[in-house]
Amino acid sequence: MTPRTPSGRRTPAYAAAARADRSRTFPPLPVRAGAGGLFAASWWGSAWLDALETTALDSARLARGRTYARDGHVDTINVTPGRVIATVRGSRPRPYSAEIRLRTLSDQEWGTLLDAIAAEPAQLTALLAKKLPSALADSEVRLLPGPGDLVPRCSCPDNGRPCKHAAALCFQVARLLDADPFVLLLMRGRGERELLDELSRRNTALTAREARAHTRPDTAPAPGGPGTGGLAPTAAGKWDAADTAPRATPHQDAAAPEATGPGVLARAALADRPRPPLPPLMPLPAQPGRPPALPDGDGLPFDPDTLTILAADAADRAHACLSATAPAHPGGARPARRSPFPDLPPWEDAVRLAATAHPTAGLTSATRALYRDLAAATGRAPTDVARSVAAWRQGGPEGLTLLDTTWNPPAGDFDRARSALLAADLPALRPRHNHLTDPERGIQLRFGHDNRWYPYEAEPGTDDWWPTGPADPDPVGALTTLLAR
Repeated sequence: MTPRTPSGRRTPAYAAAARADRSRTFPPLPVRAGAGGLFAASWWGSAWLDALETTALDSARLARGRTYARDGHVDTINVTPGRVIATVRGSRPRPYSAEIRLRTLSDQEWGTLLDAIAAEPAQLTALLAKKLPSALADSEVRLLPGPGDLVPRCSCPDNGRPCKHAAALCFQVARLLDADPFVLLLMRGRGERELLDELSRRNTALTAREARAHTRPDTAPAPGGPGTGGLAPTAAGKWDAADTAPRATPHQDAAAPEATGPGVLARAALADRPRPPLPPLMPLPAQPGRPPALPDGDGLPFDPDTLTILAADAADRAHACLSATAPAHPGGARPARRSPFPDLPPWEDAVRLAATAHPTAGLTSATRALYRDLAAATGRAPTDVARSVAAWRQGGPEGLTLLDTTWNPPAGDFDRARSALLAADLPALRPRHNHLTDPERGIQLRFGHDNRWYPYEAEPGTDDWWPTGPADPDPVGALTTLLAR
């Protein structure tokens, strides 16, 4: 039943639920194995693709779009009335925004369609079984798109109609329709929950009309009888209220139900119901996930690169929180923990965000633009920003500290490292502060406060040192990895 206010208007909660019902988001579909056969498994999915293929101007673009869809180039798909949109990854690093538009049905067309479904229970049964009845598709109101009904759009420079990115989205939508024809109804303007509620109301009204049509005239209560509470019309045509007490027959007395007490709140009735145990926790991945790259867009109220950075940072913090509560390994050792909300100065936090957003060491157009923006905001050179990001990737706050700061370690591990390197037949390194250096080869190890060795390299004979590779608690392992580069 639709919740309403005393005045008959729909409640804000219903309006919010209706808005949510008119937007569905689907995760990226799995890669489709095999290159042959029909792309759509249902007849209505094939009809959707027929509408695309009959108006396509270039079959080569369709074939390319089919390959993109099969290979999983289409990311998350969002379906709303009259519009399907998704990001599609092409040959460039940043994906394109592709969309398909389809005309929504008018209120009159929806009324005709819903009346047809309510009049034939078999059609509703088929929809609930995630099948589109052919009689419904061939009804007076056309549900499936015809030639020219699908309007493709894309942010790519290709002027094809459709381009391969929009075609890939169309092919993936056919797979969504195979699984759930309510996706098509949503594209036409109504959500699944909204439709089922409206069909329930129409079925109730239809049942009531049929019940009234089958009621015999001689079963209506006579004037002045028990059904009127003892009132009878007078000779003047008015009701006589002298005797207003209800007069029940003995049969009515016997059939009268017993009085019942007040109802029970649903939450109280279900409070003691046994609940099944929660499923086991999924294993924690070794590294936090990466958000998908966002497409370029004009007039957006946000910067796509900034949003990508913040999303990656949120994933990294969530991974740190889960790591802090992870159970011990079978050997008894727990994974390394770090605070998901480190208290850092602005410069270090900016370096952390840049390293989190782009965890790879390679320089791309996106990372170069990010380093330039950070350099302009902090008064540093872009090269210094890139070097600092590499140091953070190498060892977090300690790696960044070692980039510009030296210290004198106490006797112990640092002194024994030179002997270990010589015993392993590795090059002899010259000690200075916490550094072990071979300037002729351009290699260096820096000893951190965390008792790990941080490898660096430079052009031979220069002092332009860059962090290279991960830190290692073993100096032999750190230098061996460095020499193998």
